[in-house]
Amino acid sequence: MPSLDDLRKRISSVKSTQKITKAMKMVAAAKLRKAQEMAEKGRPYSNKMDVIIQNLSKAINDPSNAPKLLVGTGEDKTHLCVVMTADRGLCGGFNTNICKLAKKYFDEAIKSSKNLKIITVGTKGLDQLKRDYGKYIIKKINLKDKKKLTFLDAEEIGKQIVELFKNKGFDKCFIFYNKFKNVISQIPQQQQVIPAKIEEKDKKQEEMSSYEFEPDEDEILDDLLPKNISTQIFKAFLENSASEQGSRMTAMDNATRNAGDLVDKLTINYNRSRQASITKELIEIISGAESL
Repeated sequence: MPSLDDLRKRISSVKSTQKITKAMKMVAAAKLRKAQEMAEKGRPYSNKMDVIIQNLSKAINDPSNAPKLLVGTGEDKTHLCVVMTADRGLCGGFNTNICKLAKKYFDEAIKSSKNLKIITVGTKGLDQLKRDYGKYIIKKINLKDKKKLTFLDAEEIGKQIVELFKNKGFDKCFIFYNKFKNVISQIPQQQQVIPAKIEEKDKKQEEMSSYEFEPDEDEILDDLLPKNISTQIFKAFLENSASEQGSRMTAMDNATRNAGDLVDKLTINYNRSRQASITKELIEIISGAESL
C-alpha cells in the first residue's frame, strides 16, 4: 500500500496534469471557431471548382487529346497515396482514424498487385505508417515549423504531385484526410484527385449546364486542373485543421474529467490511509498506557 507521502505527491501530480489538459482544451476551443469558419468557407470554392471541371469535361469532343490530369494515363498500375495528418499529438483518434482508412486501402492495393507509392504530410502519419509501409514511402513532408498553413503550402505539394505525374510516376492519386462534421465527429475521407473524377450526367442535366467557353476547353483545363489539385489539398488542410482542434478539444475535456475522477479516488485513499495511521497510533498509545 502506498505511503501517505506517495499519495500526496500523486494527487499533486494529477492536479498539475489536470490544469494542463484544461488549458489545452480552452486553447483548442479558441482555435476551433476560426478553423471551423475557414473550413466551411472553403467548401463552396472547392465544390464549384469540381462543377466547372465537370462542365468543361462534358464539352470535350475528343477524349484522346484531353489533358492527362483529366482522363488519366489509361492504366491503373501505380497508385500514389497522400496521407495528410497532423504534426502534433494529444488530439484523440484524429491521426489514427486517417491512418486506419489509408492502411485499409494500402492492403487492398497490395493485394490487387498495384504498385503503391506513399507521400506523408505530417509527422504523426509517418510515425504510424513507417513500420509496416516504410518501403512504399517516397516522400516525407514536415510542416511542423509552419504556424499557419496557406494556399502556397498546398500549391507547393500540388506542384510536386503534378511533376511526378508528368514523369509517369503514377497512374492514380488519392488524398486521405478528415472531414470536419462537428466537435465530436470527424469523418475520414479518401478522395481521388488524379485523374479528375468525372460523373455521368443525364441529358436533362447536360442541357441545364451547357456553356460556351473562351478559350477552348482543353486550354482552360490545362491551366485549371493543376490549380484544382492544389485547391483540393488546401481544402484537406482546412478540414484537417478544424478536425484536429475539435478532436483535441474533446480529448482534453475527457482527460480533464478523468483527472478529476482520479483525484477524487486518490483523495479517498489518502483519507482512509491517514485515518488508519491515526487509529494505529491511538491504539499504540492506549496499549502503552494500559501496560503501565
